[in-house]
Amino acid sequence: MNRSLPTYYEFFAGGGMARAGLGEGWRCTFANDFSQMKAAAYAENWGADHFIREDVAKISPSHLPGVADLAWASFPCQDLSLAGDCRGLGHSQSEVATRSGTFWSFWALMKALKREGRSPRILVLENVYGTLTANAGKDFSSICSALSGAGYQFGAIVVDARLFVPQSRPRVFFIAIAPELSLPPTLIADSPDARWHPPTLARSQSGISPQAKKNWIWWRMETPPTLKMAFADLIEENPTSVSWHSDAERELLIGKMSPVNKAKLEAAKRAQRRMVGCVYKRTRLDERGVKVQRAEVRFDDVAGCLRTPAGGSSRQVIIVVDGKKVRSRLISARETARLMGLDENYTLPKNYNEAYHLTGDGVAVQVVRHLAEQLFEPLLGVNGATRAAA
Repeated sequence: MNRSLPTYYEFFAGGGMARAGLGEGWRCTFANDFSQMKAAAYAENWGADHFIREDVAKISPSHLPGVADLAWASFPCQDLSLAGDCRGLGHSQSEVATRSGTFWSFWALMKALKREGRSPRILVLENVYGTLTANAGKDFSSICSALSGAGYQFGAIVVDARLFVPQSRPRVFFIAIAPELSLPPTLIADSPDARWHPPTLARSQSGISPQAKKNWIWWRMETPPTLKMAFADLIEENPTSVSWHSDAERELLIGKMSPVNKAKLEAAKRAQRRMVGCVYKRTRLDERGVKVQRAEVRFDDVAGCLRTPAGGSSRQVIIVVDGKKVRSRLISARETARLMGLDENYTLPKNYNEAYHLTGDGVAVQVVRHLAEQLFEPLLGVNGATRAAA
């Protein structure tokens, strides 16, 4: 084991996708998740000698070895997601009844490390786009005040995974650095950069406390090369985790499309190439104001955002059009892994819903790698870190 590599803790680790993105140029010294299924997947792919399956509220500083160069926390998103009920974080450690409120349990642990003189040199918090506006911006302000109050300089950026994989998946990343880290001028922008700081983020930042603004950084990153991969490139012809729909099932799906979506399907039939679309089932109001289930399709070479198959979110269906021939089925487990940037050797749970949940709850591997190359490694003075295998 190379102990000279930068070290990190991975909280709410899931299947270890942040680990996959950081790659072999980093060394994980601690990881945790509460889910038994996710813990099993993590152990299968990465080993479990440094993994603790436990509620983060029950993790103590004694579980965390040394001083980490980086702590990564993809805290639960259900209360911040537009697909959830947007209840938010709560605004103190006592308000941890909601799942996203587990942020405060994580933060209590970070404060305990600070008291021991063991604060991680970089903190990364990852969550859904709704983090920017949940509770009318109060959640965003609470996170900013917590980081600033602990002495960190910090900023937030929005990265859409579609820059790296054919999946629409915007996520917010808070990146905070401890006072002892020098901040290279090349990593700082003078003002918001629309590539990483959309108007919603800029508006949210304008509402944080004056003290937090003093510690705010507009992070600067380069744009990655243009993605040359399309959604159709990831599709399995003979998947093992799902089956193609019968004619009746396919026609039932098409029957749930509105005229607008049926027109998209007809246009795909007229295209001079194989077209792959993704379909989500939504509850919509019809022309009489009655709630009906609709099948909404997109044919823009990008999959819709993967979500966990729980809490009312539907599982994504794909529809493959070759001229007049139309086939449909659930997206396969391996296809969801590919959309998250996981490599073909990554072992998924055998149960389909568990595999879908694992991938739909993760962070895109190549997004993590880009952040590491553009920000984390330069901040730590690390050169030539090994790229992720994915």
